Amino acid sequence: MTSQLFEPGVQETLDLVGIFVFALSGGLLAVRKNLDIFGIAVLAEVTALGGGVFRDLIIGAVPPAAFQNMGYFLDPLAATLVVFFLHPEVQRINRTVQLLDAAGLGLFCVAGTAKAHDYGLGVVASVALGMATAVGGGVARDLLANELPSLLRWDRALYAVPALVGSAIVAGLITVHHLTAVTGTFAALSAFVLRMLALRYDWRAPRAWHRGSASPEGEGDGG
Repeated sequence: MTSQLFEPGVQETLDLVGIFVFALSGGLLAVRKNLDIFGIAVLAEVTALGGGVFRDLIIGAVPPAAFQNMGYFLDPLAATLVVFFLHPEVQRINRTVQLLDAAGLGLFCVAGTAKAHDYGLGVVASVALGMATAVGGGVARDLLANELPSLLRWDRALYAVPALVGSAIVAGLITVHHLTAVTGTFAALSAFVLRMLALRYDWRAPRAWHRGSASPEGEGDGG
C-alpha cells in the first residue's frame, strides 16, 4: 500500500491540520453568507471532508475515512467554534490561512492520488481523484452557498491546477516505483509552491481564445 506515506501519527496530524484549515474557509464563507451556527458547521464539515468522502465513495473505500476516525469529524466542529466567535480575527490572518490551505491542498492531492492507485485505479483516474480530494470540498461548499465554485472562476488565482500538478507528480512516481515519504513530500511541496506563487503573482488560467471582455458575467471562470 502506498497511500500511507508517513508514520500513522504523523499522517493523522497532517490530515487534521489540513482538515481544520479547509474547515475555516468553509466557516468564513458561511459567515459572509450570514448563516447561523448550524450553517457554519455544515459548510465547515463539507469543505473539510467533502473531497475525501467523494474519493472514498468512488473507489469503494466504505465507510469513508471521515466516518471511521472521530477526530476527522470533530475537527471541523472545532473550526466552526473558532469562526463563530473569532471570525474577525481569522479574517485578519487571512494570509496565514491561505498558506495553510495551500499546504493542505498539497497534502490531500498526494494522499488522494496514492489511495486511488492503491484501490486499483489507473494513472489518469488516480490523478483525477487526487485532484478531487484536494478541491472537492471547496466545490461542494460553494454549491451549497449558491456560488459559482471558486476553481471555475477566472478572477481567482490558480487552485485546481496546483493540485493537478501535485497529483500528476505522484502518479509519475508510482509508475516508476519511487513514491516514498520523501518523494511524496516533494510532490506536496510542488503543489504548495505553485499555489503560493499563483496567489503572489495572481496567476490565472486562460479564458477562451480571442474572447471579448465586455460581458461582466464572464469575469470569473478558470482553474
